Amino acid sequence: MSSKERLYLFDTTLRDGAQTQGVDFSVDDKIIIAETLDKLGVDYIEGGWPGANPGDTEFFSEKRTFKNATFTAFGMTRRPGRSASNDVGLQTVLDGETPAVCLVGKSWDFQVKVALGIELDENLDLYDAEHFFDGYKANPEYAISCLMAAYNAGARWVVLCDTNGGALPHEVEEIVGEVIKHIPGTHLGIHTHNDTENAVASSLAAIRAGVRQVQGTLNGLGERCGNANLVSLIPTLCLKEPYKSQFETGITPAALKSLTSVSRLLDEILNRAPNRHQAYVGASAFSHKGGLHVSAVQKDPTTYEHVEPSLVGNHRVIPVSDQAGRSNLIAQFEEFGLKIDPKDPRIDKLLEEVKEREYNGYSYDGAPASFELMARRQLGQVPEYFQVESFRVQVERRHNANGDLISVSDAVVKVVVDGKRLMSVAEGNGPVNSLDEALRKDLGKYSDYLKDLRLADFKVRILTSGTEAVTRVLIESTDKSGHRWFTIGVSPNIVDASFAALLDSITYKLLRDGAPASK
Repeated sequence: MSSKERLYLFDTTLRDGAQTQGVDFSVDDKIIIAETLDKLGVDYIEGGWPGANPGDTEFFSEKRTFKNATFTAFGMTRRPGRSASNDVGLQTVLDGETPAVCLVGKSWDFQVKVALGIELDENLDLYDAEHFFDGYKANPEYAISCLMAAYNAGARWVVLCDTNGGALPHEVEEIVGEVIKHIPGTHLGIHTHNDTENAVASSLAAIRAGVRQVQGTLNGLGERCGNANLVSLIPTLCLKEPYKSQFETGITPAALKSLTSVSRLLDEILNRAPNRHQAYVGASAFSHKGGLHVSAVQKDPTTYEHVEPSLVGNHRVIPVSDQAGRSNLIAQFEEFGLKIDPKDPRIDKLLEEVKEREYNGYSYDGAPASFELMARRQLGQVPEYFQVESFRVQVERRHNANGDLISVSDAVVKVVVDGKRLMSVAEGNGPVNSLDEALRKDLGKYSDYLKDLRLADFKVRILTSGTEAVTRVLIESTDKSGHRWFTIGVSPNIVDASFAALLDSITYKLLRDGAPASK
């Protein structure tokens, strides 16, 4: 039996994180993120607010089960003047039949009077701790009474929210210490916002004071300045004292090694550049450029590194070292089941190829399928299924039969399969769609393998400025089994980049399904 205390991780990326300006998750995005969080090992996944918008309603329309996490719906307590059974908003949340529900209510007397317009006593029939720290400062007795109403009503967790993000760590620690005199820490959680850049520090302060659930989002997403960043909190809790020795979480050492990829996958889904300087997982988090630093790190990495980079799936960046990133490649080999001798010289060749491609704009953290293909090609493990002789695509803007101005794309693709030359023509709603349709229209014996292949998403990022800018394209694909994979292409020509990512997607599907090589 472990002597450590259990600390629970509650992720609200899909709810509070969705309130980030410029962030709009599709249902497919939510499914990918939720599955990734479950694999990571968080305890609660807050999926959104059923009934609040069509996307959240659709996401909760299917019952979702996870291996590690408890699926959670968000909602608010009943409206003033209505019973719980007569509140449509509350009933919509309950009708989702999720294993857990997180309800929000006011705990600051000022908010009760101004935002709700009701008497303080009536609010005690409601629940939760929004604006708790501001409320405690203004009226400690009333704020505590709100918590006790929820706790006495049977709430498993009473979560203390620094909704405005203005409380400082020492204040959080002191106030939580007072709350624990009334409610045990095993029933208390902390939810902080980052308006003073203290969300992570305040969360740690609350844990030190006794709370045993901590809430946050991936990459610190959230309204205004964001929420507590779980990507920073998780490795701190797992690797740093006294948390490492005192607490046990659902994050295994193996899962912790995926943290960098999880962080960057979210950025790819949001189609934004990762923060190179983000703690633990940023591309520059373990980068050493200064001459004295490089010399010291090569002798002993602990001279300038507070943790081993590989523990969080990151890698050391030292331009003069040909070993930089080698262990990370081997870890990724293991991830997709590729066994290879760590001393195999082909790893060095692959490492150089990765460096060269990343210099030219590739980023494989968000496109693991393309990386796997590249690695297996280096090892001679990718059969040649077909050859593309040429392709052509054109976009025409014209009036249709109804007189509406529309744009139509036509594509022609010539391939060779088993020595036989095939040509296909297709029309689509864009260059990539038409190329996809033409390429898959006739691939001979491989066509049946691709019947259930679907392009789920297509993202473009401009890497350099000007009309001759280098473009990176990320394609997300899926099939009837529910498997999803990401492929990448880079070129000054957006169509070339798209076609490269498309070819990788098809090749990965054929490889994964065991298609035979071309004769």
